Amino acid sequence: MNIGIIQQHNTDDKSKNMERLCNGVRSLAKKGAELVVLQELHNTLYFCQTEDVNNFDLAEPIPGPSTDIYGRLAQECGVVLVASLFEKRAAGLYHNTAVVFEKDGTIAGKYRKMHIPDDPGYYEKFYFTPGDLGFQPVDTSIGRLGVLVCWDQWYPEAARLMALAGAEILIYPTAIGYDPNDTPEEQQRQRRAWQMVMRGHAVANGLPVVAVNRVGEETSHPSQQFWGTSFVCGPQGEMLYEASENDEQQAIVNVDMARSEQVRRWWPFLRDRRIENYQTITKRFID
Repeated sequence: MNIGIIQQHNTDDKSKNMERLCNGVRSLAKKGAELVVLQELHNTLYFCQTEDVNNFDLAEPIPGPSTDIYGRLAQECGVVLVASLFEKRAAGLYHNTAVVFEKDGTIAGKYRKMHIPDDPGYYEKFYFTPGDLGFQPVDTSIGRLGVLVCWDQWYPEAARLMALAGAEILIYPTAIGYDPNDTPEEQQRQRRAWQMVMRGHAVANGLPVVAVNRVGEETSHPSQQFWGTSFVCGPQGEMLYEASENDEQQAIVNVDMARSEQVRRWWPFLRDRRIENYQTITKRFID
């Protein structure tokens, strides 16, 4: 599968952000992309750096204006498209939602982010209700996509449940960067850990992983430097592509989707799971 990724630096001009993304999708489609993945909350600046009730005005229903735009784009380009939107489900009820568009522009499915962080600069619990759609892959014409979002990427349970439900690839739209108070050494440890944990999900589940992060400094809110480093790895965690830490990049990465079958024959982790002994995994802590 030819997978296109767009690692973009956003500004406070929403229409310009969207225009640039649409042009990027068109460019990748012309170069042969079959699937294009966008970064988390890609229409706007990462507004969760502050707790401001006025930011709820950025949310919209699904279907809504953005899904109309990206649906038409998917149809125009003949690609499967993974977008990431601030969903207004009802008054006072909002989600961080990934939407998957089929090649004909229809909505193939959506995923509402399940794990919601609350850290300095990432005040997402103020904005987002945890998802209620479970860990269900989205069926498309190019395969079953296990779409998760950002903070979900640290949780092996989420990746495993997607795999058990038949996902053929794990996809993570992302917005993550450096805490300016950390030392450069600590910043790099965190960035590499971010990659490492997802590569571990690839190995543990025998699936390719795609993570698309935003990049650059966003200064309309308290300054936040996103670390880019979008990447694609294969089912043994092997790196197939890694983007820059600092620059916008677009790329098409060819992933051998049949390879997962062979890797799972070598490493039959799903076969050897001792499911009869895992009951306590649902506890918060085992005393």
